[in-house]
Amino acid sequence: MWVPPETKDPVLYHHPTRKSVGYFGAVRLSDGRFIYQRESGRFNGESFWCFLKAFQTQAAMDGRKVVAISDNAQYHRSRLHLSWRKLQEPAFKLAFLPPYSPELNPIERVWKLTRRLCLHNRYFGFLDGVIEAVETQFEKWVVPNDSLYRLCAKI
Repeated sequence: MWVPPETKDPVLYHHPTRKSVGYFGAVRLSDGRFIYQRESGRFNGESFWCFLKAFQTQAAMDGRKVVAISDNAQYHRSRLHLSWRKLQEPAFKLAFLPPYSPELNPIERVWKLTRRLCLHNRYFGFLDGVIEAVETQFEKWVVPNDSLYRLCAKI
């Protein structure tokens, strides 16, 4: 593992040539529709706020309230978007799961399925190949679909 010369903590750093991509995502539980946004920078309050605004627009359904389930990542609770979230209530609310309970978050099932369908036992020479494989699958899920509806069903 590469460690920057000015630090002794190897856990917090990646090699400068290592590239990565991440996604914000949500499933509309009423019909299984998937909403996602690629994030090639850092996950932070600002990037999450951009996703929340897009999610709010896409998740709205004929006067129904939207409750987004979220874990306790620091950027989910950012003060940057706290006042905006309060203005959106009660039509749009962010509900936080108890700490250390990812098994309760339906989106975790989607991430696991995505890795199994798109990434497991495949070699990607470049990050573009990963993005193409993942987003090809995501595009199949952006319309209401039964597979995500059943995967994330309310029990």
